Amino acid sequence: MDSITRFFENLQTPITLNEALIAIGFSLVYSIIVYLMYQIFYGSRNVGAGVHRIFIIGGPAITVLFVAIQVSIPLGLGLLGALAFVRFRTPVKDPAEIGFLLLLVASSICAATSNFLLTGVLFIVVFVALGVQWLAQNRLSRFGKGHLMLAVERLAFPKLQGSLDEFLKENLRGVRLQTVSSMEDRVTLHYQYRSQRDFDWAAFTIALDRLTEPSKVELFIG
Repeated sequence: MDSITRFFENLQTPITLNEALIAIGFSLVYSIIVYLMYQIFYGSRNVGAGVHRIFIIGGPAITVLFVAIQVSIPLGLGLLGALAFVRFRTPVKDPAEIGFLLLLVASSICAATSNFLLTGVLFIVVFVALGVQWLAQNRLSRFGKGHLMLAVERLAFPKLQGSLDEFLKENLRGVRLQTVSSMEDRVTLHYQYRSQRDFDWAAFTIALDRLTEPSKVELFIG
């Protein structure tokens, strides 16, 4: 056992074996937490670029990079040159995914520089912020806005306009007509309304079809 310890001590490294294990271990734990937070607050409801697949190995890898270059400016410049050859074919377009990547990088750097308390505070703040965002999106949805588009036959529109307005006001809260466009034989109406949880869109569609018979109305909900 002593010979193994002396072997590692003789290796050229800016930190000891225990320090390396602690840094990489904490980085791995942080990466797993970032991955779980991504799945809870983002992954289950959105289709992103799949950046979460690198979280588990990305965190420790970033930590090792910063441990290796923090005592050598030439190594840091060499790292920038090496990364210049890397091209990501899948673009990260969603700002939420960029936020999780920044969280992963920040926690990895903190693990490399032994700022464990700072990382813990960062995760608490981020978790609370994401929880508030989730609460606002899911529990306070009555303040959200929904979009409704109706495509009506042009010849039938003058007869249906009054009854359509009355029907929408009775069934949708805060409904307002935003735009009207006409193309060929169709008139398209764009409405904005206040979102409602557990709204019965099936019953709404059936009632709308009965109201507009025998004309056909196309319905788009956003």
